[in-house]
Amino acid sequence: MRLRVVVASLVVALAGCATRDAHSSGSAYQVDTAEVSEAGRCKIEGWTSFGGHGDFFSAVSPACSMYFLRPIELGAQFSRSRIDGEWATTAQPKLKVNFIPGEIGKFGVGFTVIPQIDLITGELTAIAFNAPFTMRTSENTRFNVNVGWTHDRQTSKDFLTYGFGLDIRTPKNDWIFTAEVYGQLNSGVQGPEVQPRFQVGIRYRPIDPWSIDLLYGRNITGEGNNWITVATTYRFSVK
Repeated sequence: MRLRVVVASLVVALAGCATRDAHSSGSAYQVDTAEVSEAGRCKIEGWTSFGGHGDFFSAVSPACSMYFLRPIELGAQFSRSRIDGEWATTAQPKLKVNFIPGEIGKFGVGFTVIPQIDLITGELTAIAFNAPFTMRTSENTRFNVNVGWTHDRQTSKDFLTYGFGLDIRTPKNDWIFTAEVYGQLNSGVQGPEVQPRFQVGIRYRPIDPWSIDLLYGRNITGEGNNWITVATTYRFSVK
C-alpha cells in the first residue's frame, strides 16, 4: 500500500507538469546509469551547489522503483537556482526504464524521459530524452555512456547531449570515486554553451541507507565557473 501511495503521487507530478538542465540524471551527478533498483526501493536525494559570482543551485529528488513490464523508476526533481543574478524554480518529473539489465562485461541499456516545468509560470520550458548505457568491468568498476536529445522551448534550440562516466568503489562499497565528462552539441551554437564539462566526486557510504557526496566541476548551463556540490542520499523500502 505504501508503494502504491508513493507511485501515485509521482504519477500525478508527471501528469501535472520540468530549461537547459532537463537532461540531468536527477541527481548531483550528470551522467545517468542504465540501472534501476529492485521494485519497492525508494530514495530521496538532495544537493546544493555553489559557483562563482554568487551562483547557486539546490535540489531535492525523490524516486521509487517498480516493475511494470520492465523495471521502471518514477521520480521528480524540484530545484531552486540563481544563475547570473536570475532566480528560477523548476520541477523535472522523470520516467526511467531499464530495457536490458547489465552484467560484468555486458552493457545494460535504459531510457529516460524528463520534461521541465517553470513552477512560477507553469510553462513547459524543455523536454529531454536520454539513453544511458552501463557496463561493469568488475564488481567494483563500471562505465556509463549517455546519448540524448534536449529541446529548449524558451530558445527553440535542439541539442544532442552526451556523457561519459567512471565509477570505482571499494570492496565494501563504503567509498565511491566518480569522474564524468558531459556536454551538449548544436551546429548553430558557438562558445561555452557547447564546450565539454567535467566533474569529479567522492561518496562516503558508512551505512547502506545513507551516503554523502562531495563534488567539484563545471555544470551544463554554459558559464565557465567551477562549482562545489554537497549531496546526500537516503534509501528505504516501501514493500
